[in-house]
Amino acid sequence: QVQLVESGGGLVRAGDSLRLSCAASKRTLTNNAMGWFRQAPGKERELVATISGSGGSTVYADSVKGRFTISRDNAKNSVTLQMNSLKPEDTAVYYCAASVYYSSSTSASDYDYWGQGTQVTVSS
Repeated sequence: QVQLVESGGGLVRAGDSLRLSCAASKRTLTNNAMGWFRQAPGKERELVATISGSGGSTVYADSVKGRFTISRDNAKNSVTLQMNSLKPEDTAVYYCAASVYYSSSTSASDYDYWGQGTQVTVSS
């Protein structure tokens, strides 16, 4: 069993930055896709960004392109989401996810392990 632990959420103002981190309990995920998803109240969970096992390929939701950056450190079993120029519509619970079988994927259904979520609230 793999545990994912997120940190770094909080309450910020529009235009501010936040950095989310996710630490995995096992090194076995180093070749597998990891990603960040988010869910706002009353809405379905949606993709924010994903990164391939090697870190060489990234995919972003259109709504965050140019503002968010996903990266990973396989030596530390971790993935990070740097969020800049935050907007009120970025308010959501952010979840870290890891895939067992896929080296790259943008589909939430391809991810097997999920963190507990961290709240990000952006005030206007």
